[in-house]
Amino acid sequence: MLTLGLTGRIWVCLQPQDGRKSFDGLAAVVTAHLARDPLSGDLFVFRNKRGDRLKILAWQGDGFTLYLRRLEKGTFAFPAADAVEVAVTPTELAMILGGLELGAVKRRPRFERQAIE
Repeated sequence: MLTLGLTGRIWVCLQPQDGRKSFDGLAAVVTAHLARDPLSGDLFVFRNKRGDRLKILAWQGDGFTLYLRRLEKGTFAFPAADAVEVAVTPTELAMILGGLELGAVKRRPRFERQAIE
């Protein structure tokens, strides 16, 4: 099992991207459209126009890693929002990869530690 080596946040780009884009093309989308740093350690999730392919771009200290998932049937359900991007948790990313709609799932309350300022 491969791990993503998450050191930052997970950003989902809500606008479909050209499925032919690779490392440099997606890094340019992160910089130009999302106004974020592709070298930050954050994960950036993209889908194609049909919604049956998903790419995850990650910087791992010495180079980019690109994960691709292609569905044989069906599409990925991305969160609905008016923004260009949305931040998701690792659990929510796993739900997207597993074919679940985030809006249709009700999460039970859990303890979250708040930072002391």
